[in-house]
Amino acid sequence: MNPPAPGAGPALRPFSLAAWQGEITAALPAARLAAEVARLTDPGQAVRTLHWGRNFLYLVHLLLPAGELPAVVKQFRHDSRRSRLDRRWRGSRAARSLRAALAVQAAGVSTPEPLALVESRAPAGPAFFVCRHEPEGFEARYFFRALAAGRAGEEYPGVRAEALAEAVATLARRLHEAGIWHRDLSIGNLLIRPGATPETPPALVLLDLDRCRIGVRMTTSRRTRDLCRLPFREPAHQERLLAAYWGRTGNDLRFVRALYRLYQRSFLLRHRWKPALRAAGRKLRGLLFSRTTHPHIPPPPPGAAVADRIVWDPLSDQPHLHAGRAGRARVRLRALPEHTAALAAATAGLLRARSRYRQLRGGLFATPVRCGEVAVALRPVAGDPEPLLAAVRALGVRHALLRLHPWQERHDAEAALAAGLRAQGIAVAFALPQSRELVRDPGRWRAAVEEIAARFTPYGHRFQVGQAINRSKWGVWRPREYLRLAAAAAAILRRTPGVEIAGPAVIDFEPHALAAALCLDPGAEPRFDLVSALLYVDRRGAPENRQLGFDTLGKLALYRALAATSPRGADRLWVSEVNWPLAEGPHSPAGRAVAVGEQAQADYLSRYLLLALGSGLAERVDWWQLVARGYGLIDPLPDGTLRRRPAFAALAHLARLLAGASCEGREPAPPPAWLLRLTLGDGGRAWAGWSAGAPVEVALPARPARVLDRDGEELPPPDGVRVRLDGSPRFFLSPPERGGGEP
Repeated sequence: MNPPAPGAGPALRPFSLAAWQGEITAALPAARLAAEVARLTDPGQAVRTLHWGRNFLYLVHLLLPAGELPAVVKQFRHDSRRSRLDRRWRGSRAARSLRAALAVQAAGVSTPEPLALVESRAPAGPAFFVCRHEPEGFEARYFFRALAAGRAGEEYPGVRAEALAEAVATLARRLHEAGIWHRDLSIGNLLIRPGATPETPPALVLLDLDRCRIGVRMTTSRRTRDLCRLPFREPAHQERLLAAYWGRTGNDLRFVRALYRLYQRSFLLRHRWKPALRAAGRKLRGLLFSRTTHPHIPPPPPGAAVADRIVWDPLSDQPHLHAGRAGRARVRLRALPEHTAALAAATAGLLRARSRYRQLRGGLFATPVRCGEVAVALRPVAGDPEPLLAAVRALGVRHALLRLHPWQERHDAEAALAAGLRAQGIAVAFALPQSRELVRDPGRWRAAVEEIAARFTPYGHRFQVGQAINRSKWGVWRPREYLRLAAAAAAILRRTPGVEIAGPAVIDFEPHALAAALCLDPGAEPRFDLVSALLYVDRRGAPENRQLGFDTLGKLALYRALAATSPRGADRLWVSEVNWPLAEGPHSPAGRAVAVGEQAQADYLSRYLLLALGSGLAERVDWWQLVARGYGLIDPLPDGTLRRRPAFAALAHLARLLAGASCEGREPAPPPAWLLRLTLGDGGRAWAGWSAGAPVEVALPARPARVLDRDGEELPPPDGVRVRLDGSPRFFLSPPERGGGEP
């Protein structure tokens, strides 16, 4: 399907379904209408996330008779009263985007071809604008960043700022003469396609049309407010833009030149303060009201109390709590005596652990320690478990954590996966998270654990009881609620000889929560054979960064000290869950402010595992999870294929390298560099090195025979002992020593 000529407009036809209405491309057969609308409105069908902010943009493949057509879906939400009123009086922003796209095309300006408008019939439901994906070109933001840094000539040799200014002027003039006021003609809303030569004005594609106003009188003020949003900083570039737009030069531009510079300074000032003001507004709304949710998240049960407004989010594979901070605070205040007792127990536990913590910190890398186990956590996927089993084989880990859902009625898929893992020689452990329904119904919890114990103890004898017990969305509001559940589960599971119970599975670095769970009611059950924690650092970026004064090693040492000195723990620490979330919309388990790219995720994974396992503080670290959108080692694409992310190769390499290895200590290196000395399972020597900041040059104790990158790929060995380290770990290997000490 070819784009229409300017002014022709696409062929759209109206449609009406039970939950949706709108217009859609006439190239789609009516027989496929319902199925394609369902796909377009389901973020789970996204091939890729394009933008994750106030609005969510993702790429899907529209299935037409002629083949797949890449399409961009822009989702608009109406969960606030203001947005619902705006939709009622002016139409949804998706509908305005469609009207604007047709008007822009009629004006002879290029914009992605509209393919569909889909609107929920519910007043608070979402609306979607769908257009053809434009794979060619790049956003103007990247050119202007390079221009500001003085690198535009080398990074974008096909574009000149003067020629771009003329192209922008021509585009804006066409819009304005047609009575179209874009109102957001900024660096993110222009796609640049370089011309035949650098002096040729590039072709521009206009994006993001929902703020457009059509049929308005274009005053000088409105024209200038559109032009001022692009950061042409050089006076010569500004002059070229204004001269090309107004068709005059020199003193004839005196007034509009002054107005342009005034508006540009005002725009830059607002742009500087807007993020802080929006963040403050979000915090205030979070204190007073329930958090806004993605449209795919189900509503809370009708009439449910604040503590019970919990639903399951299938895209991020975790619960969601429909409650604001004020509501959550009211629930906790009703149990203030119990929380006070927990705080007192936590304080005593932390004081008791101080001496052990100092010993652990002081002894880090002082003596050789055997490296802990690299492991992976997973859940079943629909259909045959063989693709998952094949991925685990390729990963090379010998330990896996299978999360069960005790609230499910059947566990057939989990049992098949556990049997397959066991047949491959994988040591299988199981996680038993709780839900609010099970917390409120202890009898149902016990019955679920009874069934799980009977079915899964043949495949593995380690069970983590609980999940993120310090997060109310997982159903636990008071510490003793969890302790009662854990005691009941431990009593059932310990009937099988050799079973190990892990807990309390506190998430993030919250030592007070861990200490409370380990020290409250010290004479009561449960007792843990090893202390498990979901020790994330995603809100502090790199694993070497500090939170409350603790880096990853400090956090591990404190948790290990609490485990060793508490009445309920044991001197063993298991990090049963960690990952770094990706910027993949609602699939990501954390907010976009803490999301990272795939390469950074792989770097952080490798560095975290080397620190946690090489220090000896953790006996095992499990990455959550194997296959997942938004954070997994493998990205499950909508067509059923499994794309391995860089983190998969990084974890597979560490699983091979650290098998049977010992960490002998830390070599001297200038900060922020790290250089760990390893003895491998075959007796060979290795050094694992990276920089937690800017690149650093370090000297190795000996010239290596081989150099491997983060993912285990061969790199050229250095000429001597000096090497340069950056944020991606490298491994410098020497063969095992033979008799006489000669390598």
